[in-house]
Amino acid sequence: MEPVFMILIFVAFAALIIFGAIYSHKQQQARRLALVQLAAKHGWTFDPSNDSSHDSRYSQFSIFTTGKSRYAYNTIRGSLRIAGDEWPLQFGDYHYATESHDKKGTKTHHHHISYILVESPYLGAPDLFIRNEGFFDRIASAIGFEDIDFESLEFSRKFIVKSTDKRFAYDVISPQMMEFMLATTPPTVDFERSVCCLYHGGVLKPEDFAATLQWTVEFFEHWPRHVTADLAPGSSNRGPTPRPNSAT
Repeated sequence: MEPVFMILIFVAFAALIIFGAIYSHKQQQARRLALVQLAAKHGWTFDPSNDSSHDSRYSQFSIFTTGKSRYAYNTIRGSLRIAGDEWPLQFGDYHYATESHDKKGTKTHHHHISYILVESPYLGAPDLFIRNEGFFDRIASAIGFEDIDFESLEFSRKFIVKSTDKRFAYDVISPQMMEFMLATTPPTVDFERSVCCLYHGGVLKPEDFAATLQWTVEFFEHWPRHVTADLAPGSSNRGPTPRPNSAT
């Protein structure tokens, strides 16, 4: 009876693996179909194929330069209406692989993340990075790593903000912007070379893509008019403006 019992356990285990693989495949198919429908609804294009050149086109963003075997897939392209203009838009999923080593050898880990990219018309804008603050960020801050602080202690404690131009960061992150960000669930915002990359750190459901796109529109429409006017094509360089006192 013992060999028969072991065989039954093996068969049951194999059946669970097969069932899990089938279920996962169906879930991926359903998600892909929902992405196709999302793209069709807005007149955007959908491309499920792997794009191995994505990382070189957007190499300014660190999430696209980590690991190896990097490629974008489930790519949707179109435009997003922000502040009365159509901004070029691309979003989808991204894969990269890392390796770990132990006594048993080398193990490859596959990572998947969803992203959104919007190309702004603000070609001369300084870089700006905003994300939720974590435990290790607090440790880094305690030993001197630079983070821009604001008059709102609540905002400064919740978010890490970095920029190549502190005055620009103070201008963009106005009291109204702080209120907006504190009342919502922001993605990481990485604005570099006039392109903004937004991500939450995992694979998004189609409805979460839609919600993050709407958040993106509202985020940029919260930029003060005097800032966007100075950054508009054909405008002169931004003149000096008073800097608010930062919190200590």
